[in-house]
Amino acid sequence: MTTTPVRVGGGEPVLVRKQSHFNKYTRRGFTLVELMIVVAIIGVLAALAIYGVRRYLASAKTSEAKNTLGAISRSAAAAFERENAKSEDIAEGAESATASHVLCATATTIPATVPKGKKYQPKTTNGSDFDSGDMTTGWKCLKFNMTQPIYYQYQYASGAAATGSSNPAKCDVAPCYEALATGDLDADTVQSQFSQTGKVANGELKKSTQLFLKDEYE
Repeated sequence: MTTTPVRVGGGEPVLVRKQSHFNKYTRRGFTLVELMIVVAIIGVLAALAIYGVRRYLASAKTSEAKNTLGAISRSAAAAFERENAKSEDIAEGAESATASHVLCATATTIPATVPKGKKYQPKTTNGSDFDSGDMTTGWKCLKFNMTQPIYYQYQYASGAAATGSSNPAKCDVAPCYEALATGDLDADTVQSQFSQTGKVANGELKKSTQLFLKDEYE
């Protein structure tokens, strides 16, 4: 917009505003193509955000299985390092059986079936779930317990592979153990597996280098 002095009727000059030819572009709106491009960009960003959130939530849930198997393996190693000797009556002039480093015997599978997109609340009564076993068997031998709701089914098997395990480094020759977590986070019947194994060689318990993972986010 510009102003130009114009003399009217021989009198004093009057300033007259002239419309600039560029002003018509300042009032221009968005075209349909531009709006469609913006909508497409927002859609792509939203899709990426949803995927990222879902993956983040799944990762948060799988951390339960990874941390728990690590704790079970540490418990198995600690139990192996203990001097375990059975309770016995010793005759006069005789000696007791030699205390030895042994793995805890197989524990009860908790829960009995794999949770499908839900959590299972372990029982805390004596002899139930993670409070089952004795000084040489199961969860009590491992001194391992869980009282909070869990997404996964947990197994500890000694001298053999855990039921349904897909881990190629299975416990196949005793003495050995396998700790297995099985889940179905999205309840689509496709199950995920996390497995840690350990074998005794030359009197030492050696764990596998890392967790075995199968269909991690299922």
